[in-house]
Amino acid sequence: MSKILLVQPNRWGRGITSIWIPSHIGILRSHNHDVKLFDCTFYKNWAEHEIEFNTENQQYQPTDYQKKIKFNDKDIFQEFQKVIDEFKPDIIFWSALSSHIHGEGEYVNIQYGNMLIEKITTNAKKIAGGLQPTAKPENMMERFPNIDYFIRGESEVVLAEIADKLEQDIDYHDTDGLIWLKDKKLIINKPQKIISDMDEISEYDYSLFDDQIFLRAYNGKVIKSVDYELSRGCVYACSYCVETTIQQYYGFNETTSQGTIKNADNYLRNKSARRIFTEFKNLHEKFGIELIRCQDTNFLTIDRNMLDELSKLMYEAKLPIYLYIETRPEGINPSSIELLKKLQVDGVGMGVEVSSENFRKNNLNRFPAQEKIINAFSLLKDANIKRTAYNIIGLPNETEDMILDTIRFNSILDPDNITVAFYSPYLGTNLQVESKEIGDFNDYEYNVDNQLRTVTKSSTIDKETLNFYKKNFTELVRKGLDNLDELKSSEMK
Repeated sequence: MSKILLVQPNRWGRGITSIWIPSHIGILRSHNHDVKLFDCTFYKNWAEHEIEFNTENQQYQPTDYQKKIKFNDKDIFQEFQKVIDEFKPDIIFWSALSSHIHGEGEYVNIQYGNMLIEKITTNAKKIAGGLQPTAKPENMMERFPNIDYFIRGESEVVLAEIADKLEQDIDYHDTDGLIWLKDKKLIINKPQKIISDMDEISEYDYSLFDDQIFLRAYNGKVIKSVDYELSRGCVYACSYCVETTIQQYYGFNETTSQGTIKNADNYLRNKSARRIFTEFKNLHEKFGIELIRCQDTNFLTIDRNMLDELSKLMYEAKLPIYLYIETRPEGINPSSIELLKKLQVDGVGMGVEVSSENFRKNNLNRFPAQEKIINAFSLLKDANIKRTAYNIIGLPNETEDMILDTIRFNSILDPDNITVAFYSPYLGTNLQVESKEIGDFNDYEYNVDNQLRTVTKSSTIDKETLNFYKKNFTELVRKGLDNLDELKSSEMK
């Protein structure tokens, strides 16, 4: 039996059940390994309090969430060392791929884990995965010198194999997907096989999370929720999206004129309906979960037959949960609306990104027409399903006038909730390469966080202007732009 310490380096100071954690706990425990979790979320000297920031920006509705949460006053580094000294892990692991990797501050977690480890004494093997080693493995050791090994691609099976070999005292350095140093030379092992049948991963295990991690602010209430994935993969190849680096790693490099990958059926994978239903049921019965936050990159490209079967299982069991999903406007039609209702979907998040149709096509490789987006929001409203519009500011070559147009377009859509993210240059994406070439960003950016900060060097839109629109985006959508100049003069010195 190997001992594995998983680390959640979350700095947002609010509940996130990073999907890679339960997926790795499940498979490691099925191999009879001892697993422990160190969760950084609620340490006072670590958290950055994203929920306060975005409630002030009117991105979230006010709740008493902060009153329900208890923060830890102890020093996070001392507590981390204490856990290591007591548990004596063979492996310390953090950061991994899942459907969750594109959001919720996950991209920067590899850096945060490295920050934690550099102040810790341990004989454990320090391993990390995620987008960065998957996209660009060559400089990982220099960027994160406190990490011994990196795993590219999906890491559940790889980490379990390493843990098995450690237990059996077998050399693990030839494990597919691994990056390591031999005599100061970087070794990049061949890619592991893609997990084509998600049921092969053992049931996702959420039991190591502290109970308050399940509390989530949602539409003005505090409820119990988890982040979850039914599937992995996306048919689309948006130029800014981290999904494209995973597609390329597994050999899905060709795209159509409409921005979709070729042979997508071999890339999209999902759990079986019975497996999903069992996990839903267990989450509700064991932890009192009310809302399943589905992080699937595009929910409505999941196999329709499976979703139909799942809806029947949920209906027959009268399972008292509801879903929040993410999808694209192209998939919203009367038929899919009927399916969403059967699946007890309460809310849908969709990317608007920017208003300019030409900019979306030519710069972002996204092709939905304005009419399609408007119609999708209208259909959802008629079905009484809450709608959240996702927007991005600070994109390379975006102008302030384009931000204003996006604000006006959101006013037309009239979504129930509005989010706005700073553009983040995710390593290995086409737009990250372009943003470096035009001088907006460095070759690699640390401290990336699409909710809390922009790290742009753009001369087109400076940080002060982007921070202004991040703070006031929702208000300007709701109240209009008539008082824009007055608001800017009062807030921008």
